[in-house]
Amino acid sequence: MSLLKMPKPDEAVIARRAEIAEALRAIVPGEGVITDLDGLRPYETDGLTAYRQPPMIVVLPETTDQVSRILAWCHARGVKVVPRGAGTSLSGGALPLADAVLLGLGKFKRILDIDYADRLVVVQPGVTNLAITQAVQDRGFYYAPDPSSQIACSIGGNVAENSGGVHCLKYGLTTNNVMAVEIVMMDGEVLRIGGRHLDPAGLDLLGVIVGSEGLLGVVTEVTVRILPKPQTARALLIGFPSVEDAGRCVADTIAAGIIPAGMEMMDRLAVRAAEAFVGVGYPLDVEALLIVELDGPAAECDHLIDAVEAIAKANGAVSVRASRDEAERNAFWAGRKAAFPAVGRLAPDYYCMDGTIPRRRLADVLQRMEALSAHYGLSVANVFHAGDGNLHPLILYDANVPGELEKAESFGNDILRLCVEVGGVLTGEHGVGVEKRDLMPEMFSDTDLRHQQRLKCAFDPRQLLNPGKVFPQLHRCAELGRMHVHRGQVAHPDLPRF
Repeated sequence: MSLLKMPKPDEAVIARRAEIAEALRAIVPGEGVITDLDGLRPYETDGLTAYRQPPMIVVLPETTDQVSRILAWCHARGVKVVPRGAGTSLSGGALPLADAVLLGLGKFKRILDIDYADRLVVVQPGVTNLAITQAVQDRGFYYAPDPSSQIACSIGGNVAENSGGVHCLKYGLTTNNVMAVEIVMMDGEVLRIGGRHLDPAGLDLLGVIVGSEGLLGVVTEVTVRILPKPQTARALLIGFPSVEDAGRCVADTIAAGIIPAGMEMMDRLAVRAAEAFVGVGYPLDVEALLIVELDGPAAECDHLIDAVEAIAKANGAVSVRASRDEAERNAFWAGRKAAFPAVGRLAPDYYCMDGTIPRRRLADVLQRMEALSAHYGLSVANVFHAGDGNLHPLILYDANVPGELEKAESFGNDILRLCVEVGGVLTGEHGVGVEKRDLMPEMFSDTDLRHQQRLKCAFDPRQLLNPGKVFPQLHRCAELGRMHVHRGQVAHPDLPRF
């Protein structure tokens, strides 16, 4: 990845920029439009910090009507728009463009409704993931998807990337916990998709929107489901002499019909970093550490704890420790939640990867990743959502050493190719963005990609929303055949209408 630089604009560009800024200030008065370079700097990158590009203009609307008017104006004049939430994307999904308006949703931070009877919460997209749980926990409820960045990442960004977290194995990703969205189309039309009931009639447009990475529209409201807090939750801390033993334990646990609330793995390097960072008592003489959480009625938890412990010992576990109370359970998770910042102590930079593999291939993939580490001469700390095969290798490098960033990128690309080779996919929850864009042909044929772009064209025919992301080659909509969205339904002239 190269550092992107804003070219010096000519007079026509300056005039165009001034025209856009004036129009946006008429829609969002006060300090809601940012044009000075110092003000633009905080928006020049997201969590994929190897890419930097100051946006042309930043606009910070506060209402759905303002978002609608902004998009309608930009659509009429062919102005590109990049939506942005909290900016924690690790795939460059919110990377600005020099010739695009960056539409920030940080002011959409209200919880609009809490419906305990229907177990729903309606929020604006700028509300943080953790804030939803904090708003309902006094009544014994919580929001299940819990990415490690939940203290900072916004629910709108979770919708864009279909985020997961340590509890997604049992309770699902964002897509399994979102009931409805309000979305503004690029032409300014406001649609409400989904509802307060499961499985609304018609096409699954909600499933299309969750995980669409800001390519289809701008989400301005989200309805999520909340769950009652389990009666009991206990966690096991299990150490293994090898990552292969830990991988077999994961597979055998699922094969036994046990679906833990969470099942996470860290290798030796990640374990040592996390323990040095938070000091929660992780064993330091193991090659791999599993954290397995069981929840439900107390009797069920006790039975499953014993069952998982037996499976672990059959797979060579050298240490097994069960949480005795809620404080100890939270301590077990504190190290895992802090793994990413903890690894930041080990090197000046690290590159956080995201790919998913079949659970049964875990040991094989880890061995081959070790060989890749030796080939590139770069260390890697491994943190996994082991239960569903979602890998998060952290490649350590120093950007100040010439060539190391490029080596880290090549290493990461080879890991993702390996994921696809063994029957996995390019991403589990971080999205494609710009990071994996050029690897899409590793997984999809040209026909596949053209069909995906037809859907993009149905929502955004002029391809003005978040351009340059996801697709390695952008075809004109006219080349792909007509498809359009009308009143929340997708239509195509070659398909029968019902």
